[in-house]
Amino acid sequence: MAPRKIRQPESFTAVKESAVRLLGPVRYRTTNLHIENQALKAGSQISSYLRKIPVKKDTIMVFADDAPHLNWAHPCRYLMYDAKTSELYNEVAAEFPPYMTEIPKTYQVFHRAVDLRPSELLWPLRPALACPIRFPLGQRYAVLFSGASNNRHTNDLEFLYRTLRDRYNFKDENIYCLNYDGTINYSGDPKPVGNWPGDHTAYRMPVKGKGTKADLEAVFNGLKAKLKANDLLFIHTNNHGGLDTAKNDSYLCTYSGPAYYAADFANKLAELPTFNWLIVMMEQCHSGGFNDPIIAKSPATRTSVAFACVKANSSAGAAELDPFAHDWISAITLHNMYGAALASNPDTDSDGRIEAKEAFNYADSVHVAFDTPVYSQNSVDAASCHLGQRYLWWWPRCPILVKLFEPYYIRLPLPEFYKRVYTKIAPQLEEIEQKLEKDMDVSARDLEPKMKRLIEEAFR
Repeated sequence: MAPRKIRQPESFTAVKESAVRLLGPVRYRTTNLHIENQALKAGSQISSYLRKIPVKKDTIMVFADDAPHLNWAHPCRYLMYDAKTSELYNEVAAEFPPYMTEIPKTYQVFHRAVDLRPSELLWPLRPALACPIRFPLGQRYAVLFSGASNNRHTNDLEFLYRTLRDRYNFKDENIYCLNYDGTINYSGDPKPVGNWPGDHTAYRMPVKGKGTKADLEAVFNGLKAKLKANDLLFIHTNNHGGLDTAKNDSYLCTYSGPAYYAADFANKLAELPTFNWLIVMMEQCHSGGFNDPIIAKSPATRTSVAFACVKANSSAGAAELDPFAHDWISAITLHNMYGAALASNPDTDSDGRIEAKEAFNYADSVHVAFDTPVYSQNSVDAASCHLGQRYLWWWPRCPILVKLFEPYYIRLPLPEFYKRVYTKIAPQLEEIEQKLEKDMDVSARDLEPKMKRLIEEAFR
């Protein structure tokens, strides 16, 4: 858009008054109104993401967000007022706002019926200590993507990054975080960027690229030479999405440049070599439209996919997180982003690991009313897809290890605790496991002193 300043502030007051009166009693409580405090010049255009809305005369624009609780795309309207007369001359139905990324200071909310800013003060808890993880053969890779990010999308990525690093010991070099403009930044408030709201510590996620189609495809191209037969690839996409009715194809919004259509996304996945497990979890609106293309084109032997909503629907958002993504991540982490306990145990088969299907089932069981979760898999075996498994041989002895770990877990920062566990203790646990496989009669009383010495040395 090409804004032009006008000199009649009373005209803006009249436009605001008119826009609020037009809401009626229902929308008065459900619609947020924004105004561009500079006139738009006749002949310019409003960029509503992929759509261009022409400005026919000098215009004062009011943007009506009719579903603020949802991610984009969702129903909204552009109210076009004559800048000279303050009279409404056009109303345009749309699905995206005028600014997806950089929001000018001249664009302000003046009627906030739905407030997505944090309204609660939650005390972060140190999560309950769970058993360490044992991993299958092969490398594990993760791609975390958010294009036109808001704060809640960046928070989701941070929660997932911490889970992959601390809970599942993914190698940092194998996690590709692509966010917004290539930094920890995002569109909108709160600004300046502060700490992650989960525990009020600094964001740890190393952003390795922008949330663009080009950077995402560059990661996929790099994985072509890395993925092997026993490997796992986990993909999470976030921020906003839409549905192109002309193409009957969902798309993922990006920070800049073209949107990423489901058909193109699946075709890009098809270029990867054959590997073992593909786990996909998508949060954006209309994400369910990616279901069939991914299942059809996945090169993985076992593919598990989960989406926040069906193809035709939008997904829900909240002040500091996206409900579906947060609940799915909470399931595989065994606590929510604030460290609090879950509504139920996701490990419904009690095998000591959280399969992707179990994570979906948990998220689906607690999902908010606006979401319509979707799950699919390419085979019966795909139900076993998971990011890591527990040391099953000492699963019955887990209370012993929790007791031995507890003093160090409480004292050390979580990244330092898990670093020592996975670099100094996990390799020796594998050696002990091999010995125990030959002697299954080893008792807990025999195991505890050996484990105690091992842990004391690791945390010395």
